[in-house]
Amino acid sequence: MSFNFEVPSALDHFQCLVGHDVAFPLLEAAASLAQEAVPELDVQDVLFQVDGLAERLRKTIPWGATAMQRHFMLNEFFYEKLGFAANANDFTDPSNSYMHHVLQTRRGIPISLAVLWMELAWGIGLKVDGISFPGHFLVKVRVDEGIIIQDPLTGRGLTQNMLSERLEPFREGWGLAEDDIAPLHMFLVPASGAEIIERMLRNLKSIYVQDGQQPLLLGVLNRLIILSPKHADNYRDRGLVLAQMGQRNDALRDLQTYVRMAQAPHDLSLIEARIELLRAAR
Repeated sequence: MSFNFEVPSALDHFQCLVGHDVAFPLLEAAASLAQEAVPELDVQDVLFQVDGLAERLRKTIPWGATAMQRHFMLNEFFYEKLGFAANANDFTDPSNSYMHHVLQTRRGIPISLAVLWMELAWGIGLKVDGISFPGHFLVKVRVDEGIIIQDPLTGRGLTQNMLSERLEPFREGWGLAEDDIAPLHMFLVPASGAEIIERMLRNLKSIYVQDGQQPLLLGVLNRLIILSPKHADNYRDRGLVLAQMGQRNDALRDLQTYVRMAQAPHDLSLIEARIELLRAAR
């Protein structure tokens, strides 16, 4: 008797990863995002490399070190010994979001560096969270002395005034008057693993839209729909990409799903017109 086993696709693997409500595998899910662009990528090798770094770090931590001491030693290890930093030459390079590439080059953007940094922090018993701050991902560290909000690009701690200044560019978009106070505490809430992955995907989406890379954009939208199946906009965006790629039936299904799910969308007439064009072309 012969058995035929179908190898799970990268998308199947992603769906299994993000289905975890408890102990969300953040690093593995983040590493898997590159599989659309690099199909041969070995995600387990990425985990193995980070485990190796974590073991090196643990060997430098003396017994009984306080959380503040461990935090200091982690920053020294990550930023000084390993040399992780911003990719100042090309912040919009999609490889800044590919964890295997960030590991190799030691260059990334705030969120990709934060994912690696947090993985190492958890490995030495630190209590840390990612913060989906507007415009720039941050990390929060809990120590005996209080809470540290840190810029993952540099390891620099940020004061309340610094954080408030970072909110200023967004004030007008929120409809705040000049004297209104932006509610800082609302932007320091810990992000879940799924929210971190979604932000990484939206970063990639923006880049792929700009570059016109439809197959890669489709892969991102597939993952966004797995993460947030109730967000109507993802179906609209995927439907439009599928239409551009000539996959009319799938495009029609997604656009119809958008019209059905969305609550009085501003672009309803445009999408309905696109649906009629797709129907006529069948």
